[in-house]
Amino acid sequence: MEAGTLIGLSAMNKNHEGLNPRSVLYRAGVRPLLVARFSGSVAAQMLAVVVGWQIYAISHSTLALGWVGLAQFIPMALAVLPAGDLADRLNRRRLLAAAALVQALACGLLLLLSLGQPARLLFFYAVLALFGVARAFAGPAMQSYLPLLVPPGELSRVIVWNSSIFQVAVIGGPALGGAAYLLGPVVAYGICMALFLVAAALVATIRAGRRQRRDPRHRAAFERFTAGIAYVRRNPVILGAISLDLFAVLFGGSTALLPVFASDILHVGPLGLGALRSAGAVGALFMGLYLGRHPLRHGAGRIMFACVALFGLATLVFGLSRSFTLSMVMLAIAGGADMVSVLIRLTLVQMATPDEMRGRVSAVNALFVGSSNELGEFESGLTAHWFGTVPAVVLGGIGTLAVVAIWAWRFPALRHVDRFDDVRPA
Repeated sequence: MEAGTLIGLSAMNKNHEGLNPRSVLYRAGVRPLLVARFSGSVAAQMLAVVVGWQIYAISHSTLALGWVGLAQFIPMALAVLPAGDLADRLNRRRLLAAAALVQALACGLLLLLSLGQPARLLFFYAVLALFGVARAFAGPAMQSYLPLLVPPGELSRVIVWNSSIFQVAVIGGPALGGAAYLLGPVVAYGICMALFLVAAALVATIRAGRRQRRDPRHRAAFERFTAGIAYVRRNPVILGAISLDLFAVLFGGSTALLPVFASDILHVGPLGLGALRSAGAVGALFMGLYLGRHPLRHGAGRIMFACVALFGLATLVFGLSRSFTLSMVMLAIAGGADMVSVLIRLTLVQMATPDEMRGRVSAVNALFVGSSNELGEFESGLTAHWFGTVPAVVLGGIGTLAVVAIWAWRFPALRHVDRFDDVRPA
């Protein structure tokens, strides 16, 4: 190709990237990674539905369903800090592909357990524990690999697309899982296994990205594992952003109580319950699409606090609502507000962390997020048992607003963040 043509194409690409808000998708390696993320997320959402249905069909026990989440969360929580260390020491792309392969293996084992007579539930829980370990390695590897594919100025956009793709999976994955289960658990697990294999193959094909930096210091294993926690504690922007999300979701989460609202308060039945569960993801998806075209330019810290406050306010109104339409709107608003706060949190964490520490800091973030989701459901159930369903959700919304006020006072550095580019590693 002639030099003049090359110069012309280069200029066109620069103009294209400057004008097209989707230009981040044209970066080498971004699209395969996002498609892999979508494939794996759909598989995970399908798997959650299929495992739940099958275990309940075998046991007819709600307690057995409770062990499904715990069987994944405990090994994930134990493995996530070592996983973050490996993400900083090994090739992140290969680690991410290996995690997808282990998840495919877990689906294959569940398929084998479903071929004959129903196996003991202990075997299912053991496989789910393996799946939880794989999730622990996939999270830090994915979050720390994304910044290697795009310049810092485009990081927030690729995070928006990554989060939006996950929300699409949250909306469509459970429905696909239910439909696949109609053909039998063996077919459903086979589809999930195929989707994880697709994800692994796509990640393996990526050859783009900047060279990964590694920590030149030689440390003992325990010191390496806890280095991410130490770094977060020293950085008020990261600590404030992660802990704000932790306590906001811990107090304001109402997902665990949606069956009660659908059945006893709004009287909309199982179809209404499905709509309520999807409302937050729909709100988050539309907000993600908007942010993909109109990225945040200024006031990141103030916007984050405002959106967490909006999340708490929407939760409060949802708790008081007796209208199905109003409840759907409030859940959608809460989902959209949460999408903005998640975008800002993830971007700030990545921008404030040196590359050689990103795996371990992402692991701490994953541990906080996982704890907030799991403990938030437990907190919702416990307060509902003590005070009643509606008071529990209302108190959760008020608690979230109180957390916003305290954190805005306690972390002024986070509140004063303006542009993402202003944040630098400590």
